[in-house]
Amino acid sequence: MSVLYAFIATTITWGVTALGASLVFFVRKANGKFLSAMLGFSGGVMTAASFFSLLLPAIEYSEGRSIPVWLIVLIGFLFGILFMIAVELLMKSERKSANLMLISITTHNIPEGFVVGVAFALASMNGGYMAAITVGLGIALQNFPEGLAVALPLRKEGMSRFKCFFLGQMSAIVEPIAGVLGAVLVSFVTGILPYALAFSAAAMIWVVAKELIPEANEMNKPFAIGGYMFGFIVMMTLDIALG
Repeated sequence: MSVLYAFIATTITWGVTALGASLVFFVRKANGKFLSAMLGFSGGVMTAASFFSLLLPAIEYSEGRSIPVWLIVLIGFLFGILFMIAVELLMKSERKSANLMLISITTHNIPEGFVVGVAFALASMNGGYMAAITVGLGIALQNFPEGLAVALPLRKEGMSRFKCFFLGQMSAIVEPIAGVLGAVLVSFVTGILPYALAFSAAAMIWVVAKELIPEANEMNKPFAIGGYMFGFIVMMTLDIALG
């Protein structure tokens, strides 16, 4: 069931990307305060989820093994960092190009989908899905402005609105694939669970630090900070109360 839930969740996050991209039919310029608060909120949710929903369970599932707990978590986290560095090296370019923006966001959606898949695989083992749902919510909220961030620059380059929408929503089509892969790996190779959790935490923290916070601050710093703190509080409260 975890694979099915992961597929459904990541299909929804893909759909939210499409919803954001669909704004290209109606707007020429997005409201900076709104997008800043949304990016900040999703960054706060993802930061809290990285600790409460991923790193803490990684520590828990590392106990009782022949390898020290700290080493297991460190290995998984470092692999997550190395993966994101590899992604950055492949995508090293000026963000001013709309086509490169499309490629960059599409590539970053791979670990995001994987995170959701791992979260639902863990939830199926523990019997509680609230944390996984909240992780999916954080990814979805982030995807909304990303869809628009792909579509609007393409529109400025002269593409039709329909083509801009199509490419904008396609930037997240990799998420269901990565989500299913993450759920399958954890479900059938349970020994990698703590490594996968730490790996996912590193990927999420990287995206927050590299993408969400800088972009949110650039649009409107006070709204970005407020959204971030509120998102962290919401995720922390939900995870402790319901997780």
